[in-house]
Order: sequence, then structure tokens, then C-alpha cells
Amino acid sequence: MDQFPRTQIGGVSVSRLVAGSNWWLGYAHQTKSRGQWVRSIQDRDKLAEMLAVFLTAGVNVTMGPMQDPLPDAIEQARQSVGAELHWICTPGFDLTESGPDWDSVARSYDRCAARGATFCWPHTSLTDRLYDGLTRTIRHMDRISEMARQRGMIPGLSTHLPEAIVAADRTELDVASYICIYNSAGFLMPLEIDWTQKMIHNARHPVTTIKPMAAGRVMPYVGLPFAWSTLRPIDLVTVGTMTPDEAREVIEISRACLEGRLADRELQFTRSKQLLT
Repeated sequence: MDQFPRTQIGGVSVSRLVAGSNWWLGYAHQTKSRGQWVRSIQDRDKLAEMLAVFLTAGVNVTMGPMQDPLPDAIEQARQSVGAELHWICTPGFDLTESGPDWDSVARSYDRCAARGATFCWPHTSLTDRLYDGLTRTIRHMDRISEMARQRGMIPGLSTHLPEAIVAADRTELDVASYICIYNSAGFLMPLEIDWTQKMIHNARHPVTTIKPMAAGRVMPYVGLPFAWSTLRPIDLVTVGTMTPDEAREVIEISRACLEGRLADRELQFTRSKQLLT
């Protein structure tokens, strides 16, 4: 089995490429009908097959919520390949006016731990609601991280706000990494691309970037080279795929970027390109 270039998160050796789950679970960031279509064609076996492609290529980490059929697909891929697949679980839990519902947090984190999650990083829908711009803190995140540690998982956070990364570092929160949007189109990014890059490069820990292809708005051969060439050697890139062949393509493009060569892949052929052959 190959080994994709590695970094470390909280002392765990992980590939710098992460298998993302939005396209598996129907979070297409396009239209409602596209999301419904995605959910209609994906199942546990198909997800496990894609995960097995990543895992066989040395990509040993995936990201996603505690949502069916992902947990079963992760375990199926682990068994079929016979290798460890680390899971960055991005759970949800209930919030009240005074903060997290701690019983809800406990139940959510218990489920993550029981299904073998290595990492437990609350979703941006939680982190960004807890971020306090006045005090430049993320309220309650210290206890949330402690609850992950108590269950044997490595804490982190997911955010759409680059300033949350600054706040986590400034207050020395116990987080091993931060999920952050980063792509060449600036899609869903609240700051300019160069400012977001600066925040990433100044972060104390590896940054796990997401949406390098702007949820399908940027071609892989544009989005991936941008991400790999502008991030630090410790940072990660999360990609979503719809098929095993797409997984193979993004793995090869990513390897080529990191190795400074052209990707070895067959281009899509259309009738308009007949005069080019």
C-alpha cells in the first residue's frame, strides 16, 4: 500500500489529503435537486468503495458527520483494506441561550467515540455561534475539548471564520487542528483569499482546509494546484468525490502537485477537440 505525504495532528500521522463527505451525503452547495440526486445514488457500499480507493493510496483520513451511511462505510473500508482509517468526526449537539446542552454534547461525543472516531471537532454551525467577537474567544470550547479528550478523541474545531483560528491560538485552546474554507474562487470565504492564507500560515497547528474546488465550481486541475502550492507542508486539503475514478483522479493530481510534475491522467474528450488529436 502506498503512503500519501503525511503530516501530524495531535501526534497522529495522517495523510495531507483528506477524503471529504459532502458529495456523499448530499451537501452539494448547489441546488436542492442536486443534493437530492446525490443522496439517491449513494449508499454504504459505494462510499466504502471510494474510501477503499483513498485508503489503498495511502490517504488514511476522512471527514464527516455522524450521519448514515458514513460510519458503516468507514468501518467497511477499514475491514476491506485491512488498514486504519482515521475519522475526523464533525458532530452536532444542542445549544441553549446559555451555551451548549452538556447532556447533548455527551451523547453526541459518546456516539463518535463508540464508532471509532480519532478526532472530534464540532461543526462550524456550533463553533461560529460560540465565537464572541467582543472578547475574541470561543465560549465553552475549553470544556468541549476536554469532553473529547475524556473519550479518547483528539479535539479540534470547524469554522467558517478565520478569526476563530486566531482566537483559538490567542487563548491557547486545546485544539489540534482547525477546519477552514480555502479555495481559489473565494467561495464561502468571508475574507479575501490572501488574508485567509495569512491566517492559515500564522496558525499554531495544522489547518485542515475544505472546499478546494469550491463545491464543483472550480476544476480539480485548478483548485488542487492552488491549494497545494499556497499552503504549508503541515496543512491538509479535503476533497469530495462522487465515484472511485474521481477519487483516483484527485489523488493523482495531488501527488503530481506535491512532486512537481504533470499529472498522469487521461483528459475528458469531447467532439470539439477532434482537431487537437
